[in-house]
Amino acid sequence: MFKFIFSVALFVLSAAVAAAPANFDSAKTIASRIYALEKQEFYCGCTIRWQAGKGIPDLKGCGYQIRKNGPRANRIEWEHVMPAQQFGSPLACWKKGGREQCGKTDVLFKQMEADLFNLKPAIGEVNGDRAHYRFGMLPAQAPQYGSCEVKVDFKSRLVEPRAEIRGDIARIHFYMADKYQLPLAKAQQQLFMAWHQQDPVDETERKLQQRIAQQMGHANDFVTGKKVWQLNYKVSGFGLTTPKENRQTVAVSSGQVLGNKRSKLYHLSHCSGYRQVSERNQQWFESEQQALDAGFKRAGNCSAEASIGAED
Repeated sequence: MFKFIFSVALFVLSAAVAAAPANFDSAKTIASRIYALEKQEFYCGCTIRWQAGKGIPDLKGCGYQIRKNGPRANRIEWEHVMPAQQFGSPLACWKKGGREQCGKTDVLFKQMEADLFNLKPAIGEVNGDRAHYRFGMLPAQAPQYGSCEVKVDFKSRLVEPRAEIRGDIARIHFYMADKYQLPLAKAQQQLFMAWHQQDPVDETERKLQQRIAQQMGHANDFVTGKKVWQLNYKVSGFGLTTPKENRQTVAVSSGQVLGNKRSKLYHLSHCSGYRQVSERNQQWFESEQQALDAGFKRAGNCSAEASIGAED
């Protein structure tokens, strides 16, 4: 009898372990347990002291200097490596009320927002400064956070991470794009492919992937090596349970946005001028809003009506 009860309990426990979190709040709770073993902040590599599920970074120990926001610098926050705006802004719910609306009403958004592979513990100030900026390489500039090597260019809206995590960032983007059918701009693909080669999977990343996989019920196969990203990789959308029409909306509406640096106009993939921009004048964006924020305007031959789910 005891063996039977023990077996049933073990089965229930195993099933619970393999259940992905249902929302962002539950994801943060689970993530705090996973990273309690890791004890290292993502962007700066600072040691974390965990108290009742909340993380406190050892700023002095890692030479971190507060740039502006002391309260946020002294706490750990959960960072979406692929920003919520990048995977959420193409959805209809985002246009109705942004992230808050999507978090309340959209099943696909909740699934993406709660994906543990995309969550990392980060110093709150760096998390806030990073916002939804894209990753990239920046020219030499003065340190902003003391010995912390992350750089944020607020004018160009770019973030350069330390070399030790660039491959991790690349493989997280590959996973998110593949699972949720999210296109990556050509320039981003090329950057991340280079980072993947320069910073290959190490034992720490491999073990962390295994712990997360136990919770999510599947692996990040760009870490395990079962999948390899190539330029224009065909995303699979594996395991998605959301309606097909929702997945199509994400794939179409978050398509590559191509800006012309000379004319300051941008084109979507269905526009006639999309393939006519010379390579030297190309500037890629993850969304229309990002192009608008950079001072670009939609090309006149690219109608608003044809842009499914695009931001105005």
